[in-house]
Amino acid sequence: MTSLTEIVDVVIGVDTHVDTHTAAAVHARTGAVLDQLTVATTVDGYQQLLDFADGRWQLRAWAIEGTGGHGAGLTRTLVAREELVIELDRPERAHRRHGAKSDPLDAIRAAREALSRPELGTPRAAGDRQALSVLLAARRSAVDGYTVAMRQLFSLVIAAPEPLRDALRGHPLPEMVTIAAKLRTRSSWDTETTTTATVLKTLARRVQGLRKEADEHEKQILSIVKSWRPDLLTQLGVGPIVAATVLCAWSHPGRVRSEAAFAMLAGVAPIPANSGQVTTRYRLNRHGDRQLNRALHTVVLSRQRYDQSTRDYTARRTAQGKTPREIKRCLKRYIARDLYRLLEHPTIA
Repeated sequence: MTSLTEIVDVVIGVDTHVDTHTAAAVHARTGAVLDQLTVATTVDGYQQLLDFADGRWQLRAWAIEGTGGHGAGLTRTLVAREELVIELDRPERAHRRHGAKSDPLDAIRAAREALSRPELGTPRAAGDRQALSVLLAARRSAVDGYTVAMRQLFSLVIAAPEPLRDALRGHPLPEMVTIAAKLRTRSSWDTETTTTATVLKTLARRVQGLRKEADEHEKQILSIVKSWRPDLLTQLGVGPIVAATVLCAWSHPGRVRSEAAFAMLAGVAPIPANSGQVTTRYRLNRHGDRQLNRALHTVVLSRQRYDQSTRDYTARRTAQGKTPREIKRCLKRYIARDLYRLLEHPTIA
């Protein structure tokens, strides 16, 4: 697809919010605003939008901001009706004309932006992909929580009264958590010691609970990945979390138009930084899906440690004067290419 004007008569832009959605119908060839409507974010509201379009514009497309967020419910309804849905990012304030902002204006802008784009994005798939996305978010929250709790516990042990320090210091952090979770207060302790012991016990049990929660989420993630794309797990350095992150970013065949686009999505495409006679300089790409970038970084670190061909490549590029950061960027680009080809052309039946 290169232009909506070739296949539809009207583009309906939708500005999505928590409680309401505002739609604006824009003529595909002239850009003129044909009609507008604001509805509630309910099943009845979504039906009002469909009734708004039915019988008036048969050849139509929907340009929706936030198809995975505020617009998720509407997107599911439209996809179930086999409507053509275009995914748009929310605009930066500076990109709005003179800072003008209203729901109808943003809906019109969404429709016109879809008409102006040479390449159009479709919403991410639901089903297994959305289940993985939910599990990854929950696991990430649990991991962040127990990491913070462990740091707090370690800091408290350093400054704890001597009876507690004697019981806890000198042990590895995991053992420290186990001991702290079983602490019992004594009547002979003063208020500071008793309170510190109680807090240490609370933090330790929080760590244990969150770690167990994260492990359960990882088991569910592994189960979905094995049933959907087990071929990813055969790649060196790709575990269930990396595989799930890659699948969530990729979503489904055809959504990402090329391996170069996938590299740009991952933030691993080289950004030229040439000046004057220097024509071989590149800088790191700080944009794109940072979770996907982190997943590729994990694969690189694993292969640099365990894969001989990757170690040989690292040594050769180091001898050529490349920095470790530049070498990792190159490796991530190669890995992004290989993973994209595997995703688009699976080796499983």
